Amino acid sequence: MASSRSLSMSMACAVLVLSLGVVMVNSVGLSRFDELFHPSWALDHFSYEGEALKMKLDHYSGAGFSSKSKYMFGKVTIQIKLVEGDSAGTVTAFYMSSDGPNHNEFDFEFLGNTTGEPYLVQTNVYVNGVGNREQRLNLWFDPTQDFHSYSILWNQRQVVFLVDETPIRVHSNLEHRGVPYPKDQPMGVYSSIWNADDWATQGGRVKTDWTHAPFVASYKGFHIDACECLIAVADAANVRRCGGGEKRFWWDTPTMSELSLHQSHQLLWVRSKHMVYDYCSDKTRFPVVPVECVHHRH
Repeated sequence: MASSRSLSMSMACAVLVLSLGVVMVNSVGLSRFDELFHPSWALDHFSYEGEALKMKLDHYSGAGFSSKSKYMFGKVTIQIKLVEGDSAGTVTAFYMSSDGPNHNEFDFEFLGNTTGEPYLVQTNVYVNGVGNREQRLNLWFDPTQDFHSYSILWNQRQVVFLVDETPIRVHSNLEHRGVPYPKDQPMGVYSSIWNADDWATQGGRVKTDWTHAPFVASYKGFHIDACECLIAVADAANVRRCGGGEKRFWWDTPTMSELSLHQSHQLLWVRSKHMVYDYCSDKTRFPVVPVECVHHRH
């Protein structure tokens, strides 16, 4: 038993490059999508069309899937084509999350709308179980007409949300300012589609029109370049292996500690042209500006 545990710990973390239907491990061996991910609920609401995975929401159920592995630091990307037509009341989510009441979580939530109205993309960051850090923006393209890539980059210095490699949000490590930062909990990768017409569209004023069901979101091009952690291994062991103490990963290099000048300009453009809500500016919810908002440069 002891030797088995030692073997598990020695294998705790490995850098894998994962893709939909394919996983490359040390340049050899291929895996199918269902060897990397699995439906977490409503298996009968999944279908496949060529290389695309489709999940549907109808009056009976939504659907969701999760990664079989968990990760600590790296980059996760998924290509999504969102629900076409009248999608009011629906939410399609792509996110990373750890477990437990004090979990960490990075969210993309795509909030459906009535036909002709723009999709809103809501991002949120939970640290030690505390969220309430919502930002919302309109996309600069129609996300229902084609696949676009959505990514989360996570290292010890920053969490970056990207759309087609354009940064739309940065959550920096401000521990030196007394702000907790997510850095010690392995996180799974998840996606789901569900009915949230109590809040998703215009604050819940527009309800889901079930005559348009089923609502279908399509996925392809999963890519995970991250430090993989065995679930059975203690978090402290994962931190030692994935935190750069034993090996230096590409996301730990100095150039990844902050946005490049070009990326900073992109983020400023997104914020000035497309952001419609920022919790940092919501004085009704936060009469006292949250401390991370004071110190964040973006």
